[in-house]
Amino acid sequence: LHSCGFWRPKSLLDMASFTLSFNSWHRKQHQDSRTLWKHEAVQKYLETLSKEYQQVSHLLNADSINDFEQRTLRRRCADLSPIAAAFQEIKEAEREVQELEAMCRELDSRDEKQLLELALEEKETLDKKINLLCRKLFQLLVPKEKYDRSPVILEVTAGRTTGGDICQQFTKEMFEMYQNYADYKRWNFDIVNYTPAEIGGLHHAAAHISGDDVYRHLKYEGGTHRVQRIPETGLSSRMQRIHTGTMSVIVLPQPEEVDVKVDPKDLRIDTFRAKGAGGQHVNKTDSAVRIVHLPTGLAVECQQERSQQMNKEIALRTLRAKLYQQIIDKQLSQEQSARKLQLGTRAQAERIRTYNFTQDRVTDHRISYDARNIKEILSGKEALDKLINRLLEFAEIEAVTEYLENLQALEGGGC
Repeated sequence: LHSCGFWRPKSLLDMASFTLSFNSWHRKQHQDSRTLWKHEAVQKYLETLSKEYQQVSHLLNADSINDFEQRTLRRRCADLSPIAAAFQEIKEAEREVQELEAMCRELDSRDEKQLLELALEEKETLDKKINLLCRKLFQLLVPKEKYDRSPVILEVTAGRTTGGDICQQFTKEMFEMYQNYADYKRWNFDIVNYTPAEIGGLHHAAAHISGDDVYRHLKYEGGTHRVQRIPETGLSSRMQRIHTGTMSVIVLPQPEEVDVKVDPKDLRIDTFRAKGAGGQHVNKTDSAVRIVHLPTGLAVECQQERSQQMNKEIALRTLRAKLYQQIIDKQLSQEQSARKLQLGTRAQAERIRTYNFTQDRVTDHRISYDARNIKEILSGKEALDKLINRLLEFAEIEAVTEYLENLQALEGGGC
């Protein structure tokens, strides 16, 4: 207990206290969770949390604390318990590795070759376990963002290029990739708007995606994606000339309860005939709906349902999500916490990823990560999930690193 009369716990990582800066990542771009775990500052910080957990647990059994103090201690104990457990589990696994290494150094005769192989297999298993535990530990340290569990509105839009249909074709492939990824993650993928290009590509599309931790996995997909390829048809294909094009992805979190008031007087609602594939009603009835929010100029469309009323309801939901995103942007700006990884949600000028078909390589420029086999990435399954999880891990490591670098300043002051 502090002198002010109640337990004032040290905060865990405060995501609003620092910026995720990938400009400085060159000094630690090869770092992973296991490497960060070995840093002296990390060990010291985790030792402090482990000792605090023991102190809090001891104080909970004291008879002298009042109800308010007990509630405070219980909350802190709940926060620290999984961190302390993971910390001790890693320490124990490392001790086992050290014992195996010591044993391996002694097993050098031919008669002990089989035993040595078994020891090395056990060490490899323990190393994998430690890597997973380190990732779990840093996930515990970095608090979940407010919108991580929210469904999203995902929009794709073709860019402009002198190469003809390369952008539209790539946009279609990207939209299908996210649709396949939603299926891979067992999420619901509901198309809200789909505007195909005349030559088989896609101008623009939007989908509502719901399921477990959708925004957490997709929040870093927002931005400009670049494609480099030789077109399959036309003069460029015969000349084997590489064209470069772009498309943009926007990911908007959509909390279940979006408290954004929209005055009907501020809306202009237009109806028109649907343009995309969707059944016999297409181009025969004015079922598609476009809503313009006059004060902000925001416009949304929905043309996927046969019912004009249903399209209107979906369009209004999308409009509220976009207005809500403006509120989030304003809050982030006020807190000076606009993150480089999410630049695609706000500024489309800088490319975040390049898909080079001629070299069969996908490069994420924010983390200097290369992946081979573009077809596997575009299939929206394991390869894409691996890339997305690498982004999440790097973001967690950056958050922990930035925090520890500023720990002394953040913890300054007294009671």
